[in-house]
Amino acid sequence: MMKTSSTLRVVDVLERYGSCLELVPMDPNFKNISVGLYVKNGICTVWTFSGKQGVEARIEQIREQLVALGGMEAVPGTYNQARFACGGLHERPMKFLMTQAVGKAPDYAPPQGEMTIQDSRSPLTIKVTGSQRDDAYVYSVSVEGDAPRPAVRLRMVVAGFLRYGEMQKVGDTEVAFPCGQRHDELMRLLLPYSRNISSVEGMMAAEALRGQMTTGTLGFSQT
Repeated sequence: MMKTSSTLRVVDVLERYGSCLELVPMDPNFKNISVGLYVKNGICTVWTFSGKQGVEARIEQIREQLVALGGMEAVPGTYNQARFACGGLHERPMKFLMTQAVGKAPDYAPPQGEMTIQDSRSPLTIKVTGSQRDDAYVYSVSVEGDAPRPAVRLRMVVAGFLRYGEMQKVGDTEVAFPCGQRHDELMRLLLPYSRNISSVEGMMAAEALRGQMTTGTLGFSQT
């Protein structure tokens, strides 16, 4: 059973669940509560200090979205914990994943099929395909369509995956996660961010500011 703010202090949460990796100051799908993601020994825990009625079911919904949107696996016997089967953490993608898990409607289903998206700065279509190599699962990034200097645009998109996915560059247009494992769900999640670094930087700064503005103790509201 979940212990709320009336029974658990901040220090208790930190000791039990580890450091706070990401804070979403307001949950638009449940009474604008603050929700945090804690990490300890590779286990990610969704937690809120809110004691509002129905909050436990909402936390479980968010955990299920971490699984659906990020390809994580639920920790057996829990309603608020998940982990990556590879054993890695993927910290920066996890920040985007947590924001999406809270912000999307509880019944939102991620897209399936090819990993493609329309570029935000050109008529190009960005496409990602993956394949297993000897020691890692490698993702190839390409662009399709007519636009000036497509190779330059492609390099910028690859740079977006390196920055926001904390991925490793395997070739000029090839990237892989540090764990070497396949993470298609994370690639789908990162695809919109990779195409526009400057806008994402502004968004992240704004989110960080909102988090600071709602900070009481570690940024969580107590109601």
